[in-house]
Amino acid sequence: MTRSRAPVAGEAGDWFGQPRGLTVLFLTEMWSQFSFFGMRALLVLYATKHLKFAQADASWIYGLYAAAVYITPVFGGLVSDRWLGRRNAVMIGGLIMALGHIFMAFENLFLVALATIALGNGLFLPGLPAQIDSLYPADDPRRKSAYSIYYMGINVGAFAAPLVIGTVGELYGFHRGFGIAAVGMFIGMAVYAVGGRYLPRERARGVVAASALPTAGPPRRSLGSQLALLAGIAAVIVIFRGAYEQIGNTMTLWADSEVDRSAGGGLVIPVTWFLALNSLIVISLSPWLVRRWNRRIEAGRELSTMSKMAIGAALVGLSFFLLSAVAGSSGAAQVSWVWLVLFMALLTVGELYILPVGVGLFARLAPANLAATTIALWYSAGFFGNLFAGWIGTLWQPLGTEAFFAVAGAIGVTSALLLKLFDRTVRLREDETAHPVGAGTGAAISEGKSA
Repeated sequence: MTRSRAPVAGEAGDWFGQPRGLTVLFLTEMWSQFSFFGMRALLVLYATKHLKFAQADASWIYGLYAAAVYITPVFGGLVSDRWLGRRNAVMIGGLIMALGHIFMAFENLFLVALATIALGNGLFLPGLPAQIDSLYPADDPRRKSAYSIYYMGINVGAFAAPLVIGTVGELYGFHRGFGIAAVGMFIGMAVYAVGGRYLPRERARGVVAASALPTAGPPRRSLGSQLALLAGIAAVIVIFRGAYEQIGNTMTLWADSEVDRSAGGGLVIPVTWFLALNSLIVISLSPWLVRRWNRRIEAGRELSTMSKMAIGAALVGLSFFLLSAVAGSSGAAQVSWVWLVLFMALLTVGELYILPVGVGLFARLAPANLAATTIALWYSAGFFGNLFAGWIGTLWQPLGTEAFFAVAGAIGVTSALLLKLFDRTVRLREDETAHPVGAGTGAAISEGKSA
C-alpha cells in the first residue's frame, strides 16, 4: 500500500511549520502523560496516607506497577502490529487507561485500577511515536526536529501533572486528583479521534515501510555476541534503575516527612510540585545539552556513548550522596527544600546523559530483523529495574534516611563503573554497524518519561 503524501514545509496544511498530524500526536501524548504522571505522583502518598498501607508494601506496589508499565508495551506492540493496528490500539489502550483512572476512585479497586492502567498503557504507548515518520516524505528535513517537538509534548504533560493533579490530590482529596487524571485521558482520546483525519493511513498488517527497515546490521557471525553485549548493558541498567526509580518512590516519603517545605507567608509547597521539576529541567536543559554535544562533535572531541551513560549514572549516584550528607548533618531536624531542588537538578542532568542515550544505542546496534526484540530488551531492563527499585524501597525504614541514600548513591556510582567497562567494545560495534546517522531516533523518543 502506498502511503499518503505528507505536506512539505510551507504548505497551507501545515501547523507551526509541521504537518497537522504532528500536532495531533503531540497533544494526545501531552494529555496522556498529564494523566499518567499525575496519578503516579499521588500513588505512594495515597497508598500510605489514605489506604494505610505499610511503607514497605507501598514501595513494592509502586515498583510492581512501574515495572508493568515497562513490560506491557512489549506485548502491546506485537498485538498492535499483528492484529489491531496502531490507530485502534491507541484508542483502545487510551480508553482502558481512562477506565483505570476512574477505578482509582474506589478503594477496593486500587490494585485492579493499577493493573488496568498498565494494560492500557501497553497498547497505547507504542502506537503514537510509530506514526511520526509516516507524516513526512523520506527526504523531508523536518523529520529529525519532529521527534524533538513530540518529546516536548511528553515533558509538558509530565511537568503540568504534579502541579495540577498532585496539588488537587494533596490539598482537596486524592479521589479528586484521580478524577482529573481520568478527564485528562479522555481529552487526549478526543483529540486523537477528532484529529485522526490528519494522521497517515495505516498499512496492511505485517507490511513494513522500507524506511523502517534497517539498512544493514552486524555481520552474521557476530549476532550472538551482539545480543550478549546488549544484554550485559541491560543488566547494568537494571542495577542503575534501583537508584533512579526512587524518585517517585521513597523520595516522596522523604519530601513529605523530612523536608521543610515552607516558603514564607504560611505557604507550604506540595510534595508533588517537586516531582514537576524533573520535566521542567528536561525541557530547559535538553536544547543546551544537544548544542553542547554538537559542538564537541564539530571540535572532534565527541564523548563516546558509554562515556555519556557512565557520566549519567555517576551524576545520579552523586545526587543521592548529596542527600545522604545533608540528612547526616541535619540530625533529627527537617532540611530545607532547597536541597531537594538541587538533588532534582543533578539527578535530571544524569538522566539526560543515560536514558535517551541508552535507548538510542540499542536502536543503532539492533541486529537486522531483530529491531523489535532489541528494543524489547531495553524495556525489559526497565521492568526488572523497577522490581529491583521496589525491593530497595523496602529498606527505607530499616536503614534510615542517611544510610538509605548512601546505598542508592553507591548503586549509581557502581553502575557508572560497570557501564564504562563496555566502552571499547561498544565503540567497535558502533563502527561496524552500517546504520545511518540518526537511526533509531523514533525508538529513542518512545522512551520518553514513561520509560
